[in-house]
Amino acid sequence: MRRTKIIATLGPATDQPGMLEKLHNAGTDVFRMNYSHQTHAHHEKRTNELRELSTKHKRAVGIIADLQGPKIRLEHFNNGKVQLREGSTFTIDTDLPPNAGNEKHVGVSYKNLPQDVRAGDTLLVDDGRIVLHVKEVHGHEVDCEVVTGGELSDSKGLNLKGGGLSAGALTAKDKIDLKHAIKIGADFVAISFVQNANDIQQARKMLKAEDSNARIIAKIERSVALDNIEEIIEASDAIMIARGDLGVEIGDAGLPPVQKRLIKMARDMDRAAITATQMMESMIDHQMPTRAEVFDVANAVLDGTDAVMLSAETSIGNHPDKAVAAMSRICEEAEKQRLVQVSDHRINLRFEAIDEAIAMATMYSANHIDAKAIAALTETGSTCVWMSRISSGIPIYAFTRHERTRRRVTLYRGVYPIKFDITHTDPLEANKEIINELMERKVVSNGDYVVITKGDLRGKRGGTNNMKIIKVGEALEHSL
Repeated sequence: MRRTKIIATLGPATDQPGMLEKLHNAGTDVFRMNYSHQTHAHHEKRTNELRELSTKHKRAVGIIADLQGPKIRLEHFNNGKVQLREGSTFTIDTDLPPNAGNEKHVGVSYKNLPQDVRAGDTLLVDDGRIVLHVKEVHGHEVDCEVVTGGELSDSKGLNLKGGGLSAGALTAKDKIDLKHAIKIGADFVAISFVQNANDIQQARKMLKAEDSNARIIAKIERSVALDNIEEIIEASDAIMIARGDLGVEIGDAGLPPVQKRLIKMARDMDRAAITATQMMESMIDHQMPTRAEVFDVANAVLDGTDAVMLSAETSIGNHPDKAVAAMSRICEEAEKQRLVQVSDHRINLRFEAIDEAIAMATMYSANHIDAKAIAALTETGSTCVWMSRISSGIPIYAFTRHERTRRRVTLYRGVYPIKFDITHTDPLEANKEIINELMERKVVSNGDYVVITKGDLRGKRGGTNNMKIIKVGEALEHSL
C-alpha cells in the first residue's frame, strides 16, 4: 500500500464529466480547492460531489481550502501585454489606473510597495522571468531598470528578491473565503504567504470563533518565513513547501536543502509536511513524466514528506488521472527503500503526554516484531499523527467513529481511515471486531501480529493509554 499521500488540485480539467471519480479511483487522498480561482458556489458543488464519491466508494478523502493570500500582482496593460527591453526604464506606479499599463509603466495590486522597497533592490516578475533593478523610489512610483526583459502580460506576480514585502497573510478576501471554507466543511485550510506564527494564530482564532476544528496548513513561500520557521511549524498542524514563490525569493539553488530541512523539522515537531509546485509539470501536456520529475517525487518521499501535491497537472492539464497514477507509481517504488523504513524519531526526548508515549511504544514494538498492521482506536487522530512520524513500512489504521477524523488522517503518511464506533461495541469484543475487519480487507492472516491501541474510557479525546499485541488466529489471552 502506498504510504505517501497524493494531493490533487481541482480546476477546469477536473470538471470534465467523470474526471473527479477517475482521480478518486486513481488514488487521490486529498483534494485541493484553490480559492484564487472560481466562485464559492463552484467550490461548494465540487465539495458535494467529492462527499458523494466518498460515500459511493466507501473511502474517505480530505479537502484543502487554499486561501489566496496577499499575492502581489501587476495590474493590466491597455493592449494585454508588452515587450520589455533590457536596459530600458520601467515604472511601477501604485496610483496608476488598473488598465493603464504600457511599455513605460504599470499599476500594482499592493499599494504599500514604495514603502517596502528601496534603490538597489531587485524585483522579480512572473516567477523571475522578468528581472527589474530598482533605481529610485519617490512618492507612489518605483522606477526600475529592466535587467532581464521579455514579454509581460496582465496580472503577473511580483516578488522582492530576498523577501521583505510586509503584506499580511490574511486579506479581506481571505477572511470571507475562510468562512465559506468552514461552511462547506473543509478539513484543512491553507494560509498563503505566512510570515510568522501570528498569521497562523489569527486564522486559528477565526476558526474557533466559527466553531470549526479544521486543521491549518502554513504555506512556506516567503524567505522571511524561514527566519521564523520554528514558531510557524509549532503554531500549525502542517506545512506546505510551496517551491514556486519561495524559489523566486531565495533562488532556485537554495530550494533542495531548504526542502530537506523543512520536512525533517516538521516530522521532528510532529507536524505533517507537503511538498508542492511543479512536481510533474510536463504532464500538463504529456502522458509521461520526465526522468527529472520522477527523481523529484522520489526524493521527496525519501526525505520523509507526508504528501506530494499536483497543481496545474490536474487543475488544467490534459491527463489529470494519469498524473495521479504516475505519481502513485513513483511513490510506491521509492517507499521500498530501507531508508524510509527506519527511524530515530524523538528517541532521546521526553514524552509529555501518555497517548504520545503509547504511540511511540507502539511503533517501536511493531517494528521489532514485524507486525503486519497497527490499529489505533482514535477520536481526533492525534495518536495516528504521532505514529506516522516514525519511518516504517507498517500500515497504521485509524479506527474512528468520526467522519471528520477519517477525512483528516488522509493527509498523514502511512495512515488509513476505517469507520468504527467503539461506543457501540463491547470493549471485550472490540479487539475481535478489529482483527476481523483487517482480515476481511486481506491486510492480515493467521499467524500475523497486530498492535492495537485504545483508551480505557471509550469516546474520550486524548485518552489512549493501552497497547495490546495480538497474534491473529490465537486466543486473545495470548496477547500482551
